[in-house]
Amino acid sequence: MPALPRIVIDTNVVVAALRSRSGWSFELLSLLDQGRFQHVVTVPLAMEYEDVLSRPGMVRVSASAVHDVLDYLCATALRQPVHFLWRPRLADVRDDMVLEAAVNGQCQFIVTWNVRDFAAAASTLGIAVVDPPTFLNSPLEETP
Repeated sequence: MPALPRIVIDTNVVVAALRSRSGWSFELLSLLDQGRFQHVVTVPLAMEYEDVLSRPGMVRVSASAVHDVLDYLCATALRQPVHFLWRPRLADVRDDMVLEAAVNGQCQFIVTWNVRDFAAAASTLGIAVVDPPTFLNSPLEETP
């Protein structure tokens, strides 16, 4: 049986999921525990999720709901230690953090709404950078 594809979810996807229950981002998060793919999280990335989601006005859900989502993200994730730093590679340090999680976790995909921000660096490292609808509509069972 082939291994499940591994992904890293960019913070903007998590934010979008908490802003709308009818979008692709929410669909992606609702599938985390369904066994179609595995998502990787590092401590710095989990802290980034928490920092962004806790900002006033970022999402219209309670602090308790934000912590529940963070718990869900961590509980369903492969928790990846960062053995190698890959900085700086991208224009935004926070994007470098996502790239590091993908490289250290041997991920095939970075799922983000900011595909352009990752494309050059990720392609040289053999990681596909896709938005949520592209990822969810791809034939994951055929992913190497």
